[in-house]
Amino acid sequence: MKSLFLRIYVTVVAVLLAFALLAGALAQRQLDKERAGFEALQDERLQGMAQLLHQALPPASASVAEQAEALRRWSLQLRMPLALEGPDGERIAASPWFERREDRFPFAPEVLPMPDGRRLLLLRAQRSAARLSGERGGGSAWPRSPAGVNAVLMLFGLLFVGVAVGAYPVVRQLTRRLETLKQGVERFGAGELAHRVQLAGQDEVAAVAASFNETADRVAQLLQSHQNLVANASHELRSPLARLRMALAMRPEVERDPKLEAELQRNLSELDGLVEELLMSARMEALGQQALRREPVDLLGLVAEEAARVGVELDGVEGVGQPTVLGDERLLRRAVRNLLENARRYGGDRQSVTLAAGSGRVDVRVADRGPGVPEGLRDRIFEPFFRLPGHAEQAGGVGLGLALVRQVARSHGGSVRCEAREGGGSVFVISLPS
Repeated sequence: MKSLFLRIYVTVVAVLLAFALLAGALAQRQLDKERAGFEALQDERLQGMAQLLHQALPPASASVAEQAEALRRWSLQLRMPLALEGPDGERIAASPWFERREDRFPFAPEVLPMPDGRRLLLLRAQRSAARLSGERGGGSAWPRSPAGVNAVLMLFGLLFVGVAVGAYPVVRQLTRRLETLKQGVERFGAGELAHRVQLAGQDEVAAVAASFNETADRVAQLLQSHQNLVANASHELRSPLARLRMALAMRPEVERDPKLEAELQRNLSELDGLVEELLMSARMEALGQQALRREPVDLLGLVAEEAARVGVELDGVEGVGQPTVLGDERLLRRAVRNLLENARRYGGDRQSVTLAAGSGRVDVRVADRGPGVPEGLRDRIFEPFFRLPGHAEQAGGVGLGLALVRQVARSHGGSVRCEAREGGGSVFVISLPS
């Protein structure tokens, strides 16, 4: 079971059920023990009564009438239905009470042997029923009383139901607060940095919720400080870059070396691209996914414009449907541009871009014939400032372009991946919901 609520509640109910069964078994065992002691005491009393009646009744040699009169008198005094049989099993006498009940009594009478061979018969409904039940069941001669067993079972059954019903709201309330805390942590981890969980109670769960809120405040402050630092530093870098460009442009022609001039311009362009990507990344992190503009974007037109700008061939559209997505055109344009420029820089002698629409998705596939990306590094190349070995020395780059592509794709509910191209090279795919 994955639910904490069900695990706790089932554990409580299982422990309670085990307790009820164990307590019921111990209680029944104690009842059986007391009943056995009571029956043994009754047997001793009956044996003693048989000896007393043997002394009180006339001897076996007395007349039947005398024995019958004495038996009737003792039956009235003892308030018991009694009968007397001789050593040969013949009925000597019976009290009127015994005779009246004998025909309607469904069980055999209790037989008490006397020292002189005669037998005293006694009708006892409870003892006779117990003995008959024991003989039919093949078990003990003194089985459990059904009424007593039912009473014990009913008592513990009611106790079990009562505690189980009472434990449900307590366990549910505890686990509901834990579920609320879990949902709050998930929302915070999904990017809702302003979300906080509600504090309720003064127990350990409330303490964990309070600690989470305090940690979330500190994390949000640190992230905001980091974003402000990156944004401010990137913005301040624009001024020295502009001054450097102006200084290079104002130099006399005689002082210019063409090779040095090209190197300086390349480095300045690289710095300018780095600053622009840092600003855009910091702005996206600061605004969050909810603050992005949501408007229909003609992805085919956007890709065609960017492909023509960098000189990459557009192969067309695969599938059916209009390749239109809902999002921020400026950010989507930047992501497509980064992929095309990346393919142009590292993709060998031929690059192409294709759109594939269908099944509620639009894929932008940028293919090249470059050296390709090793399988173990196809996910790492989307990390900030990560560059493949040797690429920086060949064509520059700072390792933020692909990271920004993934950031833009995720902010639009999509994804980006790198695949191997048949025949050599790589294919970068941006998948967006249409």
